[in-house]
Amino acid sequence: MTLKRNTWLLLVLATILGGWVYFYEIRGEAKRTQIQAEQRQIFNFPEEAIAKIIINQPDRTLEFVRTGDSNRPWQMKQPEDVPASDATVSFLVDLLVRGERDRSFTVPVSQLKEYGLDNPQTKITVELDNNQTHQIVLGRSNINDKSLYAQTDLSQNNNNQETEILLVPKNWYYAVERDLEEWKEKELSE
Repeated sequence: MTLKRNTWLLLVLATILGGWVYFYEIRGEAKRTQIQAEQRQIFNFPEEAIAKIIINQPDRTLEFVRTGDSNRPWQMKQPEDVPASDATVSFLVDLLVRGERDRSFTVPVSQLKEYGLDNPQTKITVELDNNQTHQIVLGRSNINDKSLYAQTDLSQNNNNQETEILLVPKNWYYAVERDLEEWKEKELSE
């Protein structure tokens, strides 16, 4: 059985089209998904690069430094100089490294009060081992109380008439609104 020339041409075109669909749509989708995830990510630094975390709240300041000791990786420096709870600090570190914004939008600087960002409840400053500093400021909860309004790296926004506001998961609130004892390493009784 022999196929006509037009049939062969259609077969070759179908194969080329199928290959294009496979490489562009199927394999390319993973790359597009990765790019979208990177764009939603709040910060872009590895966990190991974090040297210090400072949490400023109206009633207190907490400061944590990385120790380099795998058994006690974090040391609280303020308000007390004691070993920090690895689980509690790791929860915050995970948000700093992997946290994503739900969405972002731009508003005039004069409207920051509406989002609780004119006098924020919490400022988290992260110092990296290369001396770079990053900051996230947490404001009020949104209307359905599932997310918080936030701003990052405010020094970049100071000269603008408009500023970017992020909507971040409520986990940020749970990560920093803790009793002082929760930040300290628990001592096991023998």
